[in-house]
Amino acid sequence: MPSLTFVLPHWLYWSSLVLFPLAAVFFVYRERARRDAGRANLFLAYFLLVTAGFLGMHRFYLKSRWGFLFIPFFVAVLWTSAQVRDGREALSLARSQAEHAERVLTQTRADVTSGKSGAAGRLAKAEADAVTAHGNDAAAIAGLARSNTLARIAGLLLGLVLVGDVFLMPGLVRRAREREVQPAPTDTHPLVADVPATPVKAPLAVFRPVDRLVKVTGELVAYWSVLAVMAYYYEVVARYVFNSPTNWVHESMFLMFGIQYMLAGAYAYRDETHVRVDIVYSHLSERGRAICDIITSAFFFLFTGTMLVTGWRFASDAMAVGERSFTEWGIQYWPVKLAIPIGAALLLLQGLSRLMRDIATAFGRIG
Repeated sequence: MPSLTFVLPHWLYWSSLVLFPLAAVFFVYRERARRDAGRANLFLAYFLLVTAGFLGMHRFYLKSRWGFLFIPFFVAVLWTSAQVRDGREALSLARSQAEHAERVLTQTRADVTSGKSGAAGRLAKAEADAVTAHGNDAAAIAGLARSNTLARIAGLLLGLVLVGDVFLMPGLVRRAREREVQPAPTDTHPLVADVPATPVKAPLAVFRPVDRLVKVTGELVAYWSVLAVMAYYYEVVARYVFNSPTNWVHESMFLMFGIQYMLAGAYAYRDETHVRVDIVYSHLSERGRAICDIITSAFFFLFTGTMLVTGWRFASDAMAVGERSFTEWGIQYWPVKLAIPIGAALLLLQGLSRLMRDIATAFGRIG
């Protein structure tokens, strides 16, 4: 199989973090609006063909047993790729042994020329070892060429059946939809049915824009988890199928999750899904919990304010010097550090909204 030399461009990485959540939200809401949502979908079928077609996942999605046809081809690709990897290691070893044998032979010939004792006997052995080493080197070259040929054939066969399904896909989806029984219409969509909603207390009117901003931000960055699945999926395929491990997938994903952690903190606080140690708090009345939250909010604002000021210093310094990572990928660090003050600001605003709501609960409605 050929090697993969793709390295994710920086502009594509940052733009995907912005555009992918927007596209995902569009497709999700469009799917929810469809009356026949849940039936075979041409876009999803093509998506599975591109990402996991070598395993026949698009065929299995369409409930076609022909998906099993792809598995032997994929196993052949894996086996031939392993043979290529072993052949490269064998060639490297044989070439090293041949070079060593040539050095020994050259030194032995020099000893014979200088008339050293026993050099003639060693010369015959050195010549025999050199012939054997060169024979092993030639055999390793031939073996690697044979493995490369088999890998290309396996990859070509798998590629041909995949290309064939590219043209057959519209008809396959149409027949799959004809076989499906349309479910009876319900009031709730299958994507959102039976999912208990997290009870979120309504904020005061003045803080409703903050609540909406935090909600939208948290939902958008949540879709980055799908990007992580796709990125690590690419890494596994590149490493074990094409023998081409990357140096950018892991770094790009842990930086992305760091940004997600900062930007989604306010969303978790809004929905009260953050970690809380309840010993006395859960046994209090609603007014008692509100008073407890008011008292402990001093620690919250102290922490959040410190994170906001310190995070802005980190971000401004990184932007001033154009800080980049020390890896070969060399990604910009300032957007990552800029997420610290932005996340702290969102958390601070959500905390203010929560504080005003608790004051209204504890001491009567204000405003």
